[in-house]
Amino acid sequence: MDDWTEKYRPKNLDEVIGNDQAKKILRQWAKDWNKGIPKKRAVILDGKPGIGKTSCALALANESGWPTIELNTSDARNATKIKAIATLGSLYDTFDDQGNFISSIGGGRKLIILDEADNLYERIDNNDNSSSDMSDKGGKKAIVETVKNTKHPIILIVNDYYNLTKGSGENLKKLSNHIRFHTPYSSKITILLRKICLNEEIKVDEKVLSIIAERCKGDVRSAVRDLQSLSFGRKNLDVESLNAVGYRDREIDIFAALKEIFKSNDVSSIRKYMFQLNEDPKRMINWISENIAYEYRDTDDLARGYEALSLADIFLGRTYRRQQFSLWSYACDIMNGGVSVSKSHNYPNERYHFPSWMRQSKKNKNRSGLKKSIFNKIGKHCHCSNQKVGILISDYIIPMMRNDVCFANKMISALKLNEDETEYILGRKIGNRTEKSKKLTEKVKKSEEKTDQIIKQKNLEKQQRLFAL
Repeated sequence: MDDWTEKYRPKNLDEVIGNDQAKKILRQWAKDWNKGIPKKRAVILDGKPGIGKTSCALALANESGWPTIELNTSDARNATKIKAIATLGSLYDTFDDQGNFISSIGGGRKLIILDEADNLYERIDNNDNSSSDMSDKGGKKAIVETVKNTKHPIILIVNDYYNLTKGSGENLKKLSNHIRFHTPYSSKITILLRKICLNEEIKVDEKVLSIIAERCKGDVRSAVRDLQSLSFGRKNLDVESLNAVGYRDREIDIFAALKEIFKSNDVSSIRKYMFQLNEDPKRMINWISENIAYEYRDTDDLARGYEALSLADIFLGRTYRRQQFSLWSYACDIMNGGVSVSKSHNYPNERYHFPSWMRQSKKNKNRSGLKKSIFNKIGKHCHCSNQKVGILISDYIIPMMRNDVCFANKMISALKLNEDETEYILGRKIGNRTEKSKKLTEKVKKSEEKTDQIIKQKNLEKQQRLFAL
């Protein structure tokens, strides 16, 4: 069976899911190369694994008619191999797939792709001549020299931009365009999975595709592989079929990382673990801050831990404010290793919690959606702007509806407010069904029934008076 990630790899940039701005920049960069040598001879594609960086590079080459030279730096990481493959390839002309000569003078180009370019760890210990140390020696310098002298476009693909540009890779910031890739929406991944199923003649429940797309957390490659695993030997997929594939819950990795930080004292091991986790430091510091108080029971340990987090937060702030990503590693080491070594006691296992900002963010999102819905209904009914609707709601509608059940009943009927929208106005907390809002909602329903009875009674009395005349 063919690997679907390769079988359905995009043939052009339009087929790549998401990252429209990144694709636009790449296309313009390729046009500049076709016109001559652009100001930036290389681009760095930066983002999480599986979100389309390599696919974009290959699709661009296919669109532009460029043959490719690919080098995976996790396999060939030292200066000698990089110079032998990438540097020489960037300096000399080449042949296309049909064996025709391509002259760079005549505008012929080839695309040099260095995947996993951030997996180059420069060694500074000159006394250690072990093979593992020598394997990376001079790798970044060779890449810098290649970019400086190249006659052909170069794409560097990384998961960690800072790891590539620190140390001897500092010059790459000036020599290259940095293009940040973001995780695509699950709805777009669902569309891709649906197309694959149609092409493979697989009948699938739409819920299956939605769940796979949601679980992959933006990793398109893992979503396609999950679908292929489910489809092996099957032509019909239902929700129960999902049991055949493990749930790739990224949050489980974070819980394991927290355990490593709080239970271990090995800073080197923690650093390696966090590198593999590839979690955003701004997000990780919130996870640690939320759980440190549950873990460190001793006040001195807790004080030292919070002091480390405070210092890490200062470094993170300076990193983004001044765009000095060389400070990023200090922030990570302080908030991970610093918190780890701040403890002087061993603590029992503790259940870790989601950061409160995640829950609050979800509440605010729901609140914003309800508010917008109510504003639209009132604005449409009253023919006024959202600004005026805001004044109407705060100054008139909410006080009157909370104090006058009959008026509330009329407003709910006229605006066709649903239960959540009604409770948003009648109760002060969104998402928490207070006793007050429950009672008022019940009163509104009873009042509606009572109003109907009164109207019927008045109509009956009116008819009786007419017949009496």
